Amino acid sequence: MVYQDGDFLLTLDYSRPYKKDRLIFGPESQKALVPYDKYWRTGANEASEIEFNRPIQVSGSPLEPGRYRFYSIPGEKEWIIAFNSELGKWGYSEPDYSLDVLRIMASPIQSDSVCEQFQIKTESFINNQLTIQLVWDRTMVPVLIEY
Repeated sequence: MVYQDGDFLLTLDYSRPYKKDRLIFGPESQKALVPYDKYWRTGANEASEIEFNRPIQVSGSPLEPGRYRFYSIPGEKEWIIAFNSELGKWGYSEPDYSLDVLRIMASPIQSDSVCEQFQIKTESFINNQLTIQLVWDRTMVPVLIEY
């Protein structure tokens, strides 16, 4: 996915798994595909990566331009969204957490409709802001980006 606004460029590389009648987010005891409070590559296959060409703020926290491993730790009421400097790794393996450059908290929003295939969408706003939306099953997690 590529988002461009003037001279600002954001690129996201990720794979899009399907729900396939599975419980996606939930307790490990219920055999959720993505258990609460555990590392998730935020996609499938290779580790998801995000790149941008200008300094940004993620939910108010500064992040330098560059390419980062983009992963999350879903929770029932809050998610950790992380940007990590370890690149080129298979996504199933947990990252070297000491290489996290930024971690922010995000609140999931539940929906009545089901999104069958995981997707990361962008919603444009004025004044150099956009929201990245992580959407799968009945869950949407917004992440505010200011550039």
